[in-house]
Amino acid sequence: MKEGVIDEAVKAYVDKQFEYEQFLAGVLVFFQKHPQLNNSPLPIIHSIKSRLKDPSHLAEKLQRKMNAGKIITKDNLFSEVTDFIGVRILHLYQDQFTEINSAINKKIESGDWVFVEQPKAFTWDPESIQFYKELNVSTELRDTFYTSIHYLVKPNNQNSICCEIQVRTLFEEIWGEIDHTINYPKPTDSIACKEQLRVLSKLVSTGTRLADSIFRTNNDHESKKIS
Repeated sequence: MKEGVIDEAVKAYVDKQFEYEQFLAGVLVFFQKHPQLNNSPLPIIHSIKSRLKDPSHLAEKLQRKMNAGKIITKDNLFSEVTDFIGVRILHLYQDQFTEINSAINKKIESGDWVFVEQPKAFTWDPESIQFYKELNVSTELRDTFYTSIHYLVKPNNQNSICCEIQVRTLFEEIWGEIDHTINYPKPTDSIACKEQLRVLSKLVSTGTRLADSIFRTNNDHESKKIS
């Protein structure tokens, strides 16, 4: 019976895959072609990753949720699962996030997208909370050391199709990829690995701050040369 419920839910997703592909294509074009985010010689967006959830991966996810006591059927699938499509925006240093956040908010204000939920910055670093607070982005401290800003958007309020947009620095991406390899779908039980990931998160935070400092120093130096 459980397998039948999962199969029905996966089929419901497969039947809507084309709609998800269409929305994903539009989100990608927005970030790939946005003039302020892709200005030479140093574009704000360094690179973009995207994915459409594979049906087999969805089945595995639904099975894990079912094993944990959460029943997801074809009737509640699209309200319970919101990461069928995902876009990850990577940039060099934290100060650049201000422009990316502004571009997304303008897209919302224009009515082209609507927020499914308010943007949230996941972080372990208390010092970064003020930075996000000034941009009206809520924060959530994560003891797992995960760091990323999440947006969940859809075309309009009548549409269940949504896209998860993640924004992070390249330093944060390195940590995230290593953590995902070790801790997904099953978390590691190695105490040594957990401690090493914690240390790496500290190095990532230091690297991000140093990158900001380097670019601020360079910008100040260039402005003095002009004046």
